[in-house]
Amino acid sequence: MQLRYVFSELGQGLRRNLSMHLAVILTLFVSLTLVGLGVLLNQQATKAADQWGSELQITAFLCKARDDNPACTGEVTDAQKERITTVIEDNPEVDGYRFESKEEAFAKIKDLLGADKFEGPNPAATADDMPESVWITLKDPDEYAGIESAVVGLDGVSNVRDQRKIVGPVLQGLKVMQWGAFWVAAFLVLAALLLVANTIRLAAFARRREIGIMRLVGASTLYIALPFIMESLVTAVIAVGVSVGTLGAFMWFAVHGRLEDLVGFIPWIGVNEFMVAALWVAILGPVLTLLPTLVLTRKYLKV
Repeated sequence: MQLRYVFSELGQGLRRNLSMHLAVILTLFVSLTLVGLGVLLNQQATKAADQWGSELQITAFLCKARDDNPACTGEVTDAQKERITTVIEDNPEVDGYRFESKEEAFAKIKDLLGADKFEGPNPAATADDMPESVWITLKDPDEYAGIESAVVGLDGVSNVRDQRKIVGPVLQGLKVMQWGAFWVAAFLVLAALLLVANTIRLAAFARRREIGIMRLVGASTLYIALPFIMESLVTAVIAVGVSVGTLGAFMWFAVHGRLEDLVGFIPWIGVNEFMVAALWVAILGPVLTLLPTLVLTRKYLKV
């Protein structure tokens, strides 16, 4: 196979249909960026729910040694925990529950505020300063009064926090933006597929004489289709690169530059979540161009 011919055809094809390729790149860029934002928002919602609970949860904080609640006379005892567990399990409004230890609560605080604040001879807090808690998941977010009133009066319970009032609006906003990004991205993905199909059709028509000659001399299927495949890869690589760069700029300037300072009580996504979104974009970009190219070259080139 003469690679010089393949690269020559690649360059001619990109120049011949430059405007169409630019349209494909721009459409892919917008759709992939929206998909990446949807992935980031989904991870952000999960991270916020892990820290503060979901809309279906209430949290019962148990008494600690130096508790602000005067009803707490000391650290919650094992007997009191067993009584709390029994009340929760017997309540029909409860779907499930889990205990969170002092160490787990302390790890969340360090992750949210930064581990450096809790190091050295005079740390801001230690694990012993954290209260144990019970995270109660409801069957219905509107039916919570029974379990809340039952838990509040129990020995060993310092206070109860309704997660819906704290994270409800935040999670709802993230959910709306997430699904909005995905639906708009799906529409633009369809537009990108149509543009790819049209680009292949125009390129095949412009090269119809060369393709006919190659068929007559016995050129292989791969040899004829390779310039079209490489054109699709070039447009995909450019679109993926610009999209990942845009997502990186969003993380740097919007999330770390503004949102972390404005809304500091929420743990924000970081490098790991960005890498997951970038991986989605890097996989989806070539798929959206290569699959229609492989299918449509058989139709338009008749190879």
